Amino acid sequence: MAQQFKTLIFAGLLAFTAGLSTSLNAAELKVGYVQVDRLLQEAPQTAESSKKLEKEFGSKSQELERMQKQTRDIEATLDKEGVTLSETERRNKERDASSLKIEFQRKQRELREDINLRKNEELASLQDRINKAVQTVSEADGYDLVVYGGVAYASKKIDITDKVLKLLGKK
Repeated sequence: MAQQFKTLIFAGLLAFTAGLSTSLNAAELKVGYVQVDRLLQEAPQTAESSKKLEKEFGSKSQELERMQKQTRDIEATLDKEGVTLSETERRNKERDASSLKIEFQRKQRELREDINLRKNEELASLQDRINKAVQTVSEADGYDLVVYGGVAYASKKIDITDKVLKLLGKK
């Protein structure tokens, strides 16, 4: 019985020592927090990416606007002159308007898909740059752990978002 008691005491002391050691190590742990949403909104690369996409897809958007105007013009002509047009001319204009609407919808859908694909590519590139910037700041300032979004609360003193934004602005 005395041997079991000694073993139990020894196990308790060992657990206490391990807990104490863990507590001391946790006290030395340097933790940081990054607001990813804010980085994605405020990083200069976000504006660059938007401009790049606008430039890349601007001509297609203008073409869609032209098609939409052309459809409205045909419909306006039908409304104004529908009574005076011959049955054949009226049917041809209606068919033209219908074909143009279908083509417009197809091109609009394709453009939306292309834009979404490119936005995702740009976002992935930006996320890579953000991850590298977070890693650079973390290593330079000696952080042991840096947490992204999904945090219920983070104090301002561990928020390193401004430092990461500053680093992203230099590139």
